[in-house]
Amino acid sequence: MNEVELKIQIKNLYRKMSKVLKKREKTVIELRYGLAGGGCKTQREIAKILGISRSYVSRIEKKALNKLQKAFNNSINNKDSKNNS
Repeated sequence: MNEVELKIQIKNLYRKMSKVLKKREKTVIELRYGLAGGGCKTQREIAKILGISRSYVSRIEKKALNKLQKAFNNSINNKDSKNNS
């Protein structure tokens, strides 16, 4: 994947995140994977920042990743169905 394709993929990720995730879910994903700058954080560090339990961070992260996966799968399926038309 070249640099242009990577930038397009990153834009798509941010677009999907803004579209399908709630504010807290987006915050957890950004902190967990270093998307907000400042590097990746552990669930424990995120819990401390947000004032919630580590296990709640884990549940939020899992739910958010599932939502993103569904959103990307739907967009791939939509592209496939348009190409087959």
